[in-house]
Amino acid sequence: MSTLLTAQSLRVDTAFGTLFDSLSFTLKKGDRIGLLGDNGCGKSTLLKVLDGTDSPAAGTVALAGHCMMARVEQHLPEAIFPLTMLDAVLAQLPAAERDSLRWKAETLLASMGFSPQDTALQSATLSGGQHTRLLLARALISEPDLLLLDEPSNHLDLPTMLWLEQFLQNWTGSFVLVSHDRQLLDAVTNGSWILRDKTLHYFALPCTAARKALVAKDESDALRHKAEQKEIDRVAASAKRLATWGKVYDNEDLARKAKQMEKQVERLKESQTEVTAGSQWTLTLRGDALRADRLLEMDNLDVPPAPGLPALFTVDIARLKSGDRVAIIGRNGCGKSSLMKLIWQQCSAEQSTDTLKLHPRVAPGYYDQTLHQLPDDAPLLDALEPFAPNPQDRKMALISAGFPWARHGQLVSTLSGGERSRLLFVGLTLARYSLLMLDEPTNHLDMEGKEALADTLQQFEGGVLLVSHDRQLITQSCNRFWLIEDGKLSEWHDADAVFERLRESSGLTQSVDTALPRDETPSPYDDVLERLVALETLLAEDLARKPKHQKPQLQAQWRKEIEDLEAQL
Repeated sequence: MSTLLTAQSLRVDTAFGTLFDSLSFTLKKGDRIGLLGDNGCGKSTLLKVLDGTDSPAAGTVALAGHCMMARVEQHLPEAIFPLTMLDAVLAQLPAAERDSLRWKAETLLASMGFSPQDTALQSATLSGGQHTRLLLARALISEPDLLLLDEPSNHLDLPTMLWLEQFLQNWTGSFVLVSHDRQLLDAVTNGSWILRDKTLHYFALPCTAARKALVAKDESDALRHKAEQKEIDRVAASAKRLATWGKVYDNEDLARKAKQMEKQVERLKESQTEVTAGSQWTLTLRGDALRADRLLEMDNLDVPPAPGLPALFTVDIARLKSGDRVAIIGRNGCGKSSLMKLIWQQCSAEQSTDTLKLHPRVAPGYYDQTLHQLPDDAPLLDALEPFAPNPQDRKMALISAGFPWARHGQLVSTLSGGERSRLLFVGLTLARYSLLMLDEPTNHLDMEGKEALADTLQQFEGGVLLVSHDRQLITQSCNRFWLIEDGKLSEWHDADAVFERLRESSGLTQSVDTALPRDETPSPYDDVLERLVALETLLAEDLARKPKHQKPQLQAQWRKEIEDLEAQL
């Protein structure tokens, strides 16, 4: 395979120290790399160094002469806010070519699911999912061989996330994808870079397998470090003993040997296997189970985006009890967060209505995706007072979450988004709630944080309402699913069935073939084959589960559809 890009000994420094050092790697044609790492480890910075936006403190990046590279940013550049979508795509081309290639930009936007009317919309008015598709179109207009994608899945609703997954599976070029979505990475990548401890660990494996391989490496390194430390301690003890004897017996040979052994100890320390520092904080949410059939009941409830406005949807009837973990699913703008805010407002007012009834002893906790619950002008220690009155409890919780004592007087307004999210989770960890409402809690969480959240929600003893587009979190932590669609809320008991429903009704599954480089003309049977492979994979995965977790009805549907597809072929 031909080489597309080579990096040698990259180092980037910040005001707080070195971000990463001595990174060397090669990207080849066909590489589909997932770039993983904790928040703040330097993933976005590395992409900017690769495309030349930022310069490293040391090291070089060499792009092959035949390789065209494009980067998909996290956010729309402010310069294109006043432009229409069509003009924003054309702006990537040389001025002399824009008129002649207008058809290409229109075709590309159509393949992204935009109508001709949409392309005239001002870029500043677009939703998060539309942002991502516009940024992709801007990158693809130059027909790149290598794409650098910086968290394109952030703030996407499930239909757009499914569209992005399909797009990356079908695209024939190479890419480096920064994401905290394990399911997306597993579906589209064939290799993983894990940026940790200022260095890069490479595995020719997709995300889940790569992370398991890194855990195995960590365990091996820890054993090797322990054995090396044992040898260091032995040599150091011998050196100390010889030095003592040399003084007692005034023996220069013993003293010289002691010094030689001390130098050996230094050499052993310098070459000792390094072990990872690990995570500073463990997320643990503790709940109280009320002995009641209903923590919350909704009956004929209209949910408007704000008081006085028309309803976005209606809840005919829905109930939640202790032990229920309900995911609220739907497109962006359908009213998921509006429902959460409506419930929270009534909980805060401690009142029930005929359409929304709350248990009189329910103790609610709320994670607002805007993080406005934490007062900007409060120090960190004081901001947690509503969650835990005891100052000592708050101090210990902050320290264990990576906020040292020196920062406890820091104002909330000075925190980054990730730190502010962590502070709110510290508060939720300190308190004990019987009803926990989480509105997009994973927006600022890295992969380890998401997994910790899924694990702790499984053990939560109260009731949970979760708004999220993270399929892994929804599947692992929830046992009921409320789908908001066409102005109604319906209840489902199978996450895969909900995702399939969203995929079918998304309107974002138009073929992207016309805008993508292909080595050969697609076969008319490609779609049938792709669906057949997908169904066989679903069936095999379900059969691999324990019998009590299998879905016989879905298996029967899949087998019937497989038979029909095989007949077509």
